[in-house]
Order: sequence, then C-alpha cells, then structure tokens
Amino acid sequence: MTTRLAPSILASDFSRLGEEVRRCKLAGADWLHLDLMDNQFVPNLSFGPPVVAAIRRHTTLLLDAHLMVIEPERLLPAVVEAGADRVTVHAEVCPHLHRVLHQIRDAGARPGVALNPSTPLSVVENVIGDLDLLLVMTVNPGFGGQSFIHSMLPKIAAARRMLDAAGSTAELEVDGGIDPETAPPAVAAGATVLVAGTSVFGHPNGLEAGLTALRGSVQ
Repeated sequence: MTTRLAPSILASDFSRLGEEVRRCKLAGADWLHLDLMDNQFVPNLSFGPPVVAAIRRHTTLLLDAHLMVIEPERLLPAVVEAGADRVTVHAEVCPHLHRVLHQIRDAGARPGVALNPSTPLSVVENVIGDLDLLLVMTVNPGFGGQSFIHSMLPKIAAARRMLDAAGSTAELEVDGGIDPETAPPAVAAGATVLVAGTSVFGHPNGLEAGLTALRGSVQ
C-alpha cells in the first residue's frame, strides 16, 4: 500500500510561503496539509480561505484542508472555492455529521472526518460509506511540535480493520508528532497518509532532507 506524505504548511515559513510550497512538490510531497484553526475549537488561530487560495496558485499538489473549527459547515464552501481538494471536519463539532459530509461532496471536494485522541471510532461507524478519508489525531490538535501519543497505535489499527471490514477505500491519515521514528509504526498499523510539520520544515538540513528522511523511514 502506497504511503502518501502530506507536509503541514502550518510549520512552514509564512514569509516565503510560495517558495516553501513549490519546494515541497520538488522534494516529493504527495499532498499539502492545511490546518485551518479558529481559536475556539482549538487554542490557536492559523489562517483561512485567502491563504488556501494563495497556496493553490503556487502548486498543483492535492490540498488537504483540515478544519479545526466550530461550525465547519459555515466555512467549508469558501475553503472549497479557494481550491481545497479534500476537506476534513471534526466529528466532535458536527452533530449532523452525515449532512456536513454530503455538503463537502456537493461543493466539489472529497470529505473526511477527524477524531481527537479521546474520541472513539464508533462515532464514524454509520458514515463510513460517506468518507474518503479518516484522520486519527495522534496529538491533541491546536499546535505543531507535539509528541506522538503512542497509545493511538491500537486506534489506528482498529480504524484500519473497520475500514477494511466495510470495504471502504477511504485513506487513513495520521497527524501529530510524525517523524522518521513514529512514521513506521503508524504505517505498520495501517495508516496510508502521514501529515508531518516540524519534522519536515524544521529539519536542520531543510525540508528536502526532512521529506527524504520521512520517506526513507517507511519504504
């Protein structure tokens, strides 16, 4: 199974955003992960649709938008219009999850659901057929540079079994503390997409070396 690498733009140098985005593609990134935060659902504020649109102008890579916001249904049309290919919402803030997933698809993007570390997989059992991506958070969302929560590995494995049992082709993404040490066990547990921020953009030898090291760890 192919492992896709999705550098998290949140960890990039925003003063050189276009350049960073272009370097990611040249360095072999498969997707770009975009963390939109509202300082309400998570204790941080990042960026919104105008930055998504700016990134879109600099790359043809798949844009994987992760909405860490309350009432994502209000934001997602603008995010899709700005160029996001995939939009992932948090189950914790979507009482009408089925409706929101269909709203994403109707807008022209592929829908995904993210689960915080303490959120059980059972909350997505009834919408598996509506998913193109399931994101298992391996840190509590809101900040980059956190340590991987190793107790999430059984959850990743359980998510893999759940998707396979349902015959789902949805990607299984992991996000939080991913580096060359934590990526291999995450992939072994069944992850197909790795989101990595600090270990890529914060690599002492540059993002190219960071992506190369991450790719090498899971090949």
